[in-house]
Amino acid sequence: MSVEFTVDVPVRYRDLDPMNHVNHAVYASYLEAGRTAYLRDVAGLADEEISFVIAALEISYERPITADDEPTVALSVTELGDSSCTMAYEIRVDGDVAATAETTIVHVDPETKRPGPIPDEMAQRIREYEGLEAVA
Repeated sequence: MSVEFTVDVPVRYRDLDPMNHVNHAVYASYLEAGRTAYLRDVAGLADEEISFVIAALEISYERPITADDEPTVALSVTELGDSSCTMAYEIRVDGDVAATAETTIVHVDPETKRPGPIPDEMAQRIREYEGLEAVA
C-alpha cells in the first residue's frame, strides 16, 4: 500500500446509547463512510456510481467509542477478485484500536442488477494503490 487510507468520522449524538457509548450497529456505518470514501478517492467513483453490495461483514469490538472520541477508519483491500474484493478495517481512537472488521463486497452490474466483473480501470487503480499483483 502506498499510503494508508484513513477517514475521520464524527461521533454524532444519535450514535450513542444510554451509556454514552457508540451503539455497536453504528460501527458498520463508520465502515461504510470509510469504504465509500475509498471507492471515491482510490477507485475513482462518484458516489452515485458506487455499484457494490455487502456480501459479508464481520466486526470485532475491542473497546467502546464515546461521545468525546474522534474515531478514524483505516482500511485496505486485502483481496481483489474478478467481481468481489475483501477490505480490512481498523476503527481507531487516539491511535488505539477500538474495532477491527472485514467486509467482502461484490460488484453489481448496473444494467443487469447481477454480480459482474469489476471494471478493469477500477481494478487497476485499486491494484496500484494497494500494491496488489494482477490475477493471471
